[in-house]
Amino acid sequence: MIGPLTPLVPHFLAFHILTLALWCAGLIALPLMLSRHDPAISQADYVRIRRYTHFAYTLGVTPAAVLAVASGTVLVFLRDAFTPWMFLKLVFVGALVLTHGWVGHTVTSMEETQGLHQPPHPVLQPVAALIPILAILFLVLDKPDLSELRFPHWLSQPQGGQLPFLAPSR
Repeated sequence: MIGPLTPLVPHFLAFHILTLALWCAGLIALPLMLSRHDPAISQADYVRIRRYTHFAYTLGVTPAAVLAVASGTVLVFLRDAFTPWMFLKLVFVGALVLTHGWVGHTVTSMEETQGLHQPPHPVLQPVAALIPILAILFLVLDKPDLSELRFPHWLSQPQGGQLPFLAPSR
């Protein structure tokens, strides 16, 4: 840990958990809200549901996602958590980001095309979010020893080659 910032770790951790909970809850709730988009509903109901899903995504879920990733990045450096389980966790965070994009695309498609775009089955997107959420929870709570995993030689050793571009030197 970095000396003078050590007392801030619990605050960053609490903030990270809070924003992560909001992000994950939104990724589970938004597809259920989108399932209420029925072409047979009145225009007023459609506008109301569209407005709620839009505001939930743009003012709630997306800022929570950005803040969760930012506070998690700060925590990685504060706690010096450069371990194999952390890198595997980041793969699942990437999957969560992809699910976030899929939900956002669905929100946008539902807003712009009333009755023309059908949302995916209401179970698909929450399950797509729950898989990385549970994997992340397992990795964070268990912190498994993944030192036995062997990476290819070309990935774990310097190759002595030049970069394909000129790197600035000081």
